[in-house]
Amino acid sequence: MPQYTIKEKVQMVTKALSTTEKLRKILLQHSYIVPYPARAHFENFMAEFDCGSGVGVVRSEETVLLNQWNHITLYRHRWDAWLQLNGGKHVQGRSKGLFSRITFREPLFIGGAGNTTGLSEKLPVAVGLKGCIRHLEVNDHVYKFALEPHGEASKGYGIEECTADRCSRVPCQHGGKCLTSEDSAVCLCPLGFSGDLCEIRVDLQVPSFNGSSHLRYRGLGEEALTWLDFEITLKPTASNGLILYNGHRGDGLGDFMALYLYDGYIEFAYDLGTGAGIVTSQHRISLGEWHQVRVSRTGRLAILSVDNQLPSEVLSPGAFTQLSLPLNLYLGGVPNFGIVSPQVRVRTAFIGCVQMVNINGRTVPILAEALGGANVDNCPHPCIARPCGEDGECVPELDYFTCRCKPGYRDQLCARGPPSFRGTDSYLHYNEPFTLEALNSDPLDVNVRFKVSSETGLLLWMNSGYGEFLSLGLEEGALVLRFTVRGEEVVVVHNSTTVHDNLWHRVKAVRDGSSAVLIVDNGPAMTRQSVEIPPMSISLGENEGLYVGGMPNTSLQSFTRYKHGIKGCVADLVLNTDYRLQVINHSEVGHNVGECEV
Repeated sequence: MPQYTIKEKVQMVTKALSTTEKLRKILLQHSYIVPYPARAHFENFMAEFDCGSGVGVVRSEETVLLNQWNHITLYRHRWDAWLQLNGGKHVQGRSKGLFSRITFREPLFIGGAGNTTGLSEKLPVAVGLKGCIRHLEVNDHVYKFALEPHGEASKGYGIEECTADRCSRVPCQHGGKCLTSEDSAVCLCPLGFSGDLCEIRVDLQVPSFNGSSHLRYRGLGEEALTWLDFEITLKPTASNGLILYNGHRGDGLGDFMALYLYDGYIEFAYDLGTGAGIVTSQHRISLGEWHQVRVSRTGRLAILSVDNQLPSEVLSPGAFTQLSLPLNLYLGGVPNFGIVSPQVRVRTAFIGCVQMVNINGRTVPILAEALGGANVDNCPHPCIARPCGEDGECVPELDYFTCRCKPGYRDQLCARGPPSFRGTDSYLHYNEPFTLEALNSDPLDVNVRFKVSSETGLLLWMNSGYGEFLSLGLEEGALVLRFTVRGEEVVVVHNSTTVHDNLWHRVKAVRDGSSAVLIVDNGPAMTRQSVEIPPMSISLGENEGLYVGGMPNTSLQSFTRYKHGIKGCVADLVLNTDYRLQVINHSEVGHNVGECEV
């Protein structure tokens, strides 16, 4: 190998650089950098750049999100470039050849290639962007899209105002997605959050659906081939809406099953591959009330039962008898009605509450087994107050609930013995601000669970401090609700259910103005009332607050029709659906209170 002096080496390098510079000038017209979606259906985002001697390519690993805002960062230094899509992985690329500089001689085009000479032949896409761009920043310069003189654009073609930009004014939080309509933008909130901006963290207990909601589960697959049996307990507030859906294909064709409300009727539709069968309830169901729906399907035959209505049945057409449902199962709605069979007669989601779903003999944990969902909030229900504490699960039963306790907890309310009352000078007293605020509300909803052995006795006494009272007690075996309104006493008597049998009972009492409702053990509502002159004229201010199980002896005989309190136990007490009092035998709130023997 020949040996060169330092001077000869310098001359050789200089000559090579001179040749390279000449080549660079010749090829300068072929240099460019272009970012674009990799395919027309936006699989990935790609950037190409050419310094004049070979193309460099950078492609994102993440896919572009359709109908949502995407953020792209692109950086180039000499031969190297990296790209990041939506905060994902940095991907790198390198251009070919010796040249590392790019000089741009033509205008910057946004959204399409414009009339740039020779560029269209180099790009693997033939059309421009179909969508919106709301921010472009290059080397710390933020471009103004408006035409001159209001902006920096010199020309434009086929450009309209982006309706999706409404989302720029709706900053959804906690991973919420902004969706736009013709005149508004709303946040689609993930599970566990609600509010206009998904700003409210929600401890979901009994799901409520608002017409833009859904929950997603693993599909039934082969589990519904020959037979399918499911039950659902729901409270609708709109007469149309998709309740349950599971299909076979993403375009809505093929096998499916759907339960939905259509003009107030419950309908079940299904297709085994040779045409849809649709069965409809005998009567419309009432809105704002709980209903129990059961569907039983064997082969081509389906039977629909709703509450106490006579069952309806139908045979699907054709000879096929099996139902295959490989896609996801949806409750309350679907993210896109394009996946729903055209045989389903509604194109809106369910509005209302769902508290129980049982499929093929197994009760589905509605929230625990959900793979995903959106815009699901809490239904007004006593379970929201977590009445079973940390050691139990609240199981809704229409407007009431039972507690499923952890091992070792003997009381159904998952406490080690609720308080018991002896009937004389035995009570719990609550007068903190939150309780007083609840007592002053109108309407006032009281939900209490108790068991007693005495035919008479005061169960509850409430005094808001404004000269009005409410009492609930037993009088000769009947449950009686009394309260005062503008100096008159309203009385509601419930004597169709025996409650002094030392068994657990649940009572719901509602005061709404001068009317009232009394419900025992989910039975019929008693609304009979009478108005009497109140017997007492003594100020009630000194007995402000809520008494449970009884009252001090002097106050009891002065202010009430009762001579003593109950002999029994009170397990839980909920005011206005979501304010649960800690019913405990604590010395700070109780007097002569023991522990209940379950």
